[in-house]
Amino acid sequence: MRENNLQDTIAAISTAPGEGGIGIVRLSGKRSLEIAKKIFFRLAGKLKEFKGYSMHYGRILDGGQVIDEVILTVMRAPRSYTRQDVVEINCHGGMLSLQKILELVLKQGCRLASPGEFTKRAFLNGRIDLAQAEAVIDVIRAKTDSALKVSLEQLKGSLSARVNEIRRGLLDILAVLEAGIDFPEEGLGQQDAVKTSRRIAKLDFRLKELLAGASGGRILREGLRVVICGKPNVGKSSLLNALLKQERAIVTPVAGTTRDTIEELIEIKGIPVKIVDTAGILKPRNLIEKKAVKLARRQIKSADLVIMLFDSASGLDNADRGLIREIKNKKTIAVINKIDLKSRIEKNRIAGFFPTVVMLSAKTGKNLRLLEEAIYNFVFQGKQPLPELMLVSNLRHIQSLREAQKLAAQAQALSLEERLSPELITQNLKDSCACLDKILGKDFSADLLDKIFKDFCIGK
Repeated sequence: MRENNLQDTIAAISTAPGEGGIGIVRLSGKRSLEIAKKIFFRLAGKLKEFKGYSMHYGRILDGGQVIDEVILTVMRAPRSYTRQDVVEINCHGGMLSLQKILELVLKQGCRLASPGEFTKRAFLNGRIDLAQAEAVIDVIRAKTDSALKVSLEQLKGSLSARVNEIRRGLLDILAVLEAGIDFPEEGLGQQDAVKTSRRIAKLDFRLKELLAGASGGRILREGLRVVICGKPNVGKSSLLNALLKQERAIVTPVAGTTRDTIEELIEIKGIPVKIVDTAGILKPRNLIEKKAVKLARRQIKSADLVIMLFDSASGLDNADRGLIREIKNKKTIAVINKIDLKSRIEKNRIAGFFPTVVMLSAKTGKNLRLLEEAIYNFVFQGKQPLPELMLVSNLRHIQSLREAQKLAAQAQALSLEERLSPELITQNLKDSCACLDKILGKDFSADLLDKIFKDFCIGK
């Protein structure tokens, strides 16, 4: 973003498209109040001055024509979302009314906001750091209560506080080491080197603590991609319907009914799960089956977790064994389906190939809860997901923390090396600190901001 763009007054519709009870047109910038006064006519009392955190009832007028009856909300700088003057026009939630008001404020001198520009201004004006800014979109997109709690922890600054604490610790150690470099006559004895090593080790441990919850945090943010696979007619579509608790996929006794993949989002014990039903893996008899099997294999390759389905009533055959070999390198839960029928597969035969085996009936729902628990345990190893332990969910943050931890560990190892130049240790610590700065946005580029905010909605 060019610096002078921050001086523009911007506007956008901040509510979701479509009909609704309320719609909001938001303005931010130094001309927000001036423009609002030109188009707003107060119905109750005289309007002498807009006070911060005040609401006013009236109409939006275009010349003498009434556009809508509205509530005008005023938030004065710096006590606003963007730390600029902000005006929100709360009108009726029809698209025509919203669009007419937006066109009117643009005609009065506003510029249409770019995606995420309100939040970008909040960051650039110092109201929030970059990690908090990124959490805004996570709050909006959260699909489960657990995901929302993690995002809210990030938004209120819990992750930033932990990162800042580690950063300050690195800077304190750097100050001591650089003092020794600048004043070599003072020297650092072996006892000081041991003390420095211990201090670095503590910070290294804190970085590892943050990273320990990253896997679960990222799954809560992005969802777990689970692919159901198996040979034809083992009950894959029936299992999808059972997990969804509705008839989503067509189920027939005819093998090969499912030709295309079916993907749905479900919640399993607080985890957003993208569940994918695939065509049965078989030797293709025609071009359609060839494409269906190819697509199924592609889905298996991209899965975070595979559910390998076996037909209890038909026994283990060469097709099953071939699939077992195909997915040997994937994280897999084996499911023996159709236990409501006479079983021809023993659980211990499947357990020799997979660490987790669940026996259930997709048709009756028997033991379906055991599969849900197995999926949950895959993510959290049976532990309760706590927002304070899963503050890291963003891939950018994970990559920066991993690099910071790696550099801190190297510095800790170097700190006990005798006759080693302290400059090497300080450089590792500086680089580690720089990685943390990227998370907080103390070091950023225009390209990075564009990449982060391009997925935001225009009015946020």
